[in-house]
Amino acid sequence: MQDYITQSIQEGIRLKENILNNRQMLADIETVGNLIVQALRQGHKVLLCGNGGSAADAQHIAAELVGRFVTEREGLPAIAMTTDTSILTAVSNDYGFDRVFERQTAALGTKGDILIGLSTSGNSPNVEHALQKAQSMGITTIGLLGRDGGRCKELCNYPLIIQHAESARIQEVHITIGHILCGIVDNKLFSHE
Repeated sequence: MQDYITQSIQEGIRLKENILNNRQMLADIETVGNLIVQALRQGHKVLLCGNGGSAADAQHIAAELVGRFVTEREGLPAIAMTTDTSILTAVSNDYGFDRVFERQTAALGTKGDILIGLSTSGNSPNVEHALQKAQSMGITTIGLLGRDGGRCKELCNYPLIIQHAESARIQEVHITIGHILCGIVDNKLFSHE
């Protein structure tokens, strides 16, 4: 069992080291952070969506923005479209689960907002449809994706892809990136230095 524990930790470290050694990925993370800052400065919001563990990550990131991350500050407008069971079940019942985030994007999103779609496969149909809708509305699309980025990759202005086959390891890196993005927001919007 200790071998499994050690291997799991080592694999997580390896994936994070891959990002550290990938100048393009580091630049893309910084760019995404700056885009979020710019959108928030202009009175826009961040929408997030995902399924399962990615839904939890969407909620986690939204909570860091609405509540606070590190800096004591005002709350920021962020909505995880994974939390309202009445909306989720109504849209799923009436239009199908594949449309559950698309309908919310259409209802809640406005041009200039940011949509962050999380999918460890890159092929979640409901995330894919939300990204398509967002693009048609002038919403900047960010993907926290896994494997090869799947179909969602082509629908993202900025696909941040963790090339790995195991969802758990991908999600560990996704939440690290989410925390970094929240840190960029805190530093750029609320730094008093």
